Amino acid sequence: MTTNEAVTGTTTSWDPYERGCPSRNLLDRIGDKWSILVLGELGKEGPCRFTQLRNRLSGVSEKMLTQTVRALERDGLVRRTVYPAVPVRVEYALTPLGQTLRAPLKALTDWSVEHLTEVLAAHEEYDNRSS
Repeated sequence: MTTNEAVTGTTTSWDPYERGCPSRNLLDRIGDKWSILVLGELGKEGPCRFTQLRNRLSGVSEKMLTQTVRALERDGLVRRTVYPAVPVRVEYALTPLGQTLRAPLKALTDWSVEHLTEVLAAHEEYDNRSS
């Protein structure tokens, strides 16, 4: 039984190339710049507080980080734990499902660093042709 069969009770397969397939929303989420960076940071450093996460992700606004961690939590990729203290302490961590994304996202991140020079050269060549 596929995951789709277990969730929906049908034998329909998910196909992100088909219009309306819910997998497109998930691809949007895990392909989002801030989601990739949040997941990567939590995978690298382990659980951390919101402020620590914001400080480690240079350039992210508080609003964007809040939206990102909430969406990742809703997707079951990040767990938010509230500790009863004064002031209240909140930590974010990858769930087991979120952990499964570490290798694919690391591969994408490594690829982007490895090929950045080539991509920047392509940008320059394209921009020079377009001028």
